[in-house]
Amino acid sequence: MRGLYTHGSSSQDQLEDWEQEALAKFFAKMSDKEKPFPCIPATIGFSKNQLRYGFIDDPSAPSTILELAGLLKNYTESSINFGQYTSLIVFYKTPQELKETYTVEDYEQLFWNHLSGLSEIDEIEWPEDIPTDPHDPIWEFCFHGEKYFMYCATPDHKNRQSRHFDVMMLAITPRWVLQEFNKSPGFAANIRKMVRKRLSSYDTIPIHPDLNTYGKDDNFEWRQYFLRDDESSLSKCPYHKALKFLGIQK
Repeated sequence: MRGLYTHGSSSQDQLEDWEQEALAKFFAKMSDKEKPFPCIPATIGFSKNQLRYGFIDDPSAPSTILELAGLLKNYTESSINFGQYTSLIVFYKTPQELKETYTVEDYEQLFWNHLSGLSEIDEIEWPEDIPTDPHDPIWEFCFHGEKYFMYCATPDHKNRQSRHFDVMMLAITPRWVLQEFNKSPGFAANIRKMVRKRLSSYDTIPIHPDLNTYGKDDNFEWRQYFLRDDESSLSKCPYHKALKFLGIQK
């Protein structure tokens, strides 16, 4: 597994062709002025060069979860130094066969299997202040002692371009970044309003009903991690111990 990359670093010259292409398409998406990406904090993080990038193998390969764990551990231990709008962007080497055959629901299953697998090999205990039941409004995904908001984009998302990317991709944001953002309630509320306005024009279908605000009694973070390409959603969070499915041994 290799390390984390920054925008414009000389180490980008060492990237494989697919990695160079993924970065170029991500940069184009985040810097598009005519069709601005809806998540304003993410575009700020991009413009300030506070995002970090990582590349891992085929998302359907059993060993990939170990690569993801290594990247996220590395990021967790250093993220406090990257800036208040930082996130980790992870690109999967998604084979053409998956792009042609996998549905949004197939990617959804992969995504949840990866989160469950990460928990199985986490070296640090789950934070005491976060419930382990994802159906609790305060639950959020944790790894290596840090609390994270997860976002997944896939090649099969068509209606929700805000959740589309040419390879399977994760954007992983520390909770402390979101807490910093919310320190000014008026500013945060205004940004959220602008984000929803952008979403309305960016996607070809209405804003997903699962989008909500952390901490509210009717909010469940897991529902926002992976949004389907229509208005449907899972009735129960699939997060579970998936070590056997992934074929990983501690």
